[in-house]
Amino acid sequence: MTSLEMTTPVQDKGWCLRLYVAGQSPRSMSALQNLKAICETHLAGHYDIEVIDLMEDPKLARGDQIVAVPTLVRKLPEPVRKIIGDLSNTERVLVGLDLRPRE
Repeated sequence: MTSLEMTTPVQDKGWCLRLYVAGQSPRSMSALQNLKAICETHLAGHYDIEVIDLMEDPKLARGDQIVAVPTLVRKLPEPVRKIIGDLSNTERVLVGLDLRPRE
């Protein structure tokens, strides 16, 4: 599997996140920066981020049924969840990841 970057290894098999991007576009880089900030604030030391660049291997989009990029896929804990966009709306990302209850 193609991976640009791995971040903080999962110490307790907590959160496994996969970010699908299209090259080094501003939206892709913004999504990665926003995701790292959210993870460090809310999941410090308990997450793993795998970055998949679909420009390098577009076939990898099929496995998680990716139709737009950037897309974040929460693999663990189950159930699988997807968030599309640059992840700039922290509240939306937290709700999408089930880190904050819906209001």
